[in-house]
Amino acid sequence: MSLPPGFLDELRTRLSIADVVGRKVMWDARKSNQAKGDMWAPCPFHQEKTASFHVDDKKGFYYCFGCHAKGDAITFVRETENVDFIEAVRILAGEAGMQMPERDPQAQQKADRLGQLAEVMEQAVRFYRLELRKAAGAEARDYLKGRRLDEDALDRWEIGLAPPGWQGLWDHLTGKGVDGQLLLDAGLAKPSTTGKAPYDTFRHRIMFPIRDARGRAIAFGGRAMDPGESAKYLNSPETELFDKGRTLYNLGPAREAAGKGAPLIVAEGYMDVIALGEAGFAGAVAPLGTAITETQLAFLWRVAPVPIVMLDGDAAGQRAAHRLIDLALPHLLPGRSLQFVTLPAGLDPDDFLKERGKQALSALLEKATPLHEMLWTRERDAAPADTPEQRADLDSRLAAATGRINDRTVQGHYRDAIKQLRWAHFAPPRRDNWSRKGAAPGGATSSAKTSLLGAADSVIAFDLVREKLIVAGFLARYQELADALRRGLDGFEFVDDGHARIADVLAGEGAETDPWEQLRALGLADDAEAILANPYIRIHSILRPADRPIGEVRDLVAAELALLDADRRHRQGVQEAEEDILEWSGEDITWRIIQANDVLMSATAGSAGDDRSFETAESGALMDRQERRDLHDLLERIDYSKGRSLRRP
Repeated sequence: MSLPPGFLDELRTRLSIADVVGRKVMWDARKSNQAKGDMWAPCPFHQEKTASFHVDDKKGFYYCFGCHAKGDAITFVRETENVDFIEAVRILAGEAGMQMPERDPQAQQKADRLGQLAEVMEQAVRFYRLELRKAAGAEARDYLKGRRLDEDALDRWEIGLAPPGWQGLWDHLTGKGVDGQLLLDAGLAKPSTTGKAPYDTFRHRIMFPIRDARGRAIAFGGRAMDPGESAKYLNSPETELFDKGRTLYNLGPAREAAGKGAPLIVAEGYMDVIALGEAGFAGAVAPLGTAITETQLAFLWRVAPVPIVMLDGDAAGQRAAHRLIDLALPHLLPGRSLQFVTLPAGLDPDDFLKERGKQALSALLEKATPLHEMLWTRERDAAPADTPEQRADLDSRLAAATGRINDRTVQGHYRDAIKQLRWAHFAPPRRDNWSRKGAAPGGATSSAKTSLLGAADSVIAFDLVREKLIVAGFLARYQELADALRRGLDGFEFVDDGHARIADVLAGEGAETDPWEQLRALGLADDAEAILANPYIRIHSILRPADRPIGEVRDLVAAELALLDADRRHRQGVQEAEEDILEWSGEDITWRIIQANDVLMSATAGSAGDDRSFETAESGALMDRQERRDLHDLLERIDYSKGRSLRRP
């Protein structure tokens, strides 16, 4: 059975050989680099323990360095499924969503014809390039020089010039014996409606050859030299060679550059691609006069898992971004998405590079906006969201958009991410002392705060009590607990910046010797003294008795850490569940609240460690009932009139 010309090329373009091979092997995570399509596994064709089987997803080939098996996706299916060539193609075509063609006895004839059309296109490329170098091409050369394209750049991009006459290309090629019908079928000429000879499709235009992924010239793009021309840019009509919805300008070179680590950038037109390429951004491509199609998007994802879409900052650029968001959502997969860069209004990539330079553009690419943020911004700005009803409408639109994501894992993460953006946008500002990052330089410690047990915010007071106990335990026995401190506080966030700074000193190198010198140098010694001198802290079992075995102290400090962490996670879990009730309600909300409560109850039970009983103080903090009685007795005995206070021994 003969297959139509281009069928196998299309099949290989649609398929990922890594996906095909991945069904039969277990990838070696240490050697593989999925982002670059560089995959390794034990060979499925011979017994081995090491990963010597290599798959290059960008090039579409595999090779085993042990048994020397090699081939493409079709070969792999033939060998592993024990089927013939046509059956392997049929299997892969089904996976790629392609209809197997019927038997075509004229397939070879069609292949010959496509080869003839491609040869005519190559002759046209050479003709246009020669025209640019003639005296009549001076105006076009000056224009290109103004776009910072020198002779080498003109050669790299094979730029040419269509002369202003009606039949320059027609006369040249037919004079060399080329069949005029081939010129018409290739889209290089159009038939006359007045009975005259056909005329050239492109006249008085700078010409840009458009090549497919195999490198064949299949079409042209032309930029008008006449300012009064109605169509500034003109592409070839669709032909047997050229389907604009399945073609990306510069796809072949961009794929090679992306394979070497260059970012894959999707620009708006071929002049943008050329400007980016000349500035060193070789992985640039562009659609050809239309919005990006589903097929083009699949091509992009075959080249890079997260292409960067670069759009102009005008309304048209934003509309293009919004269309692409809707196109991409159903096809998102783990690790596969889009990012967006919006240029300042009135600037295209060439203008931006001229005004601000390559480094500024690199900075924009590094800060590209993820797709989920673009989706949130689009829906947020689509309509006011000031009233409850308007916010409900916003939630409905966001839920509908994320609901179009077919992969359930990605969909869940999108909803979580958008929920965070929504909360950050609508939530009231937090208290300054809630986060360590928001605290003022130097922090506010117990000496600068109101009474610990009389704090206005019971949640803050609870956290401060536990933080002081934790810091006190480490201060009292820092030499034995230094290692435990580094492990226990990994990723821990303090409410109080002073507590955090003291903990940083204690966890630092050399703290095992004498951290008090560092505390004094940083102005933190008084704060540390105040923590140890606090009446409640002094009677707590962490410090009492002073010779308590270090293992018990470590367990007590760990229990305080666990309780504080569990309480914060409990609050966060309940808060998130409450938010979700308004957005995506379901039985999982109740389950999450139960789980959050279980975490807190488990930690509270574990923190006791014995049969001690706790009660809630006026501040909302959990206190050992016996310790609270001891505190009360101690406060009764303190003689404030003589200014006595407990200090560090």
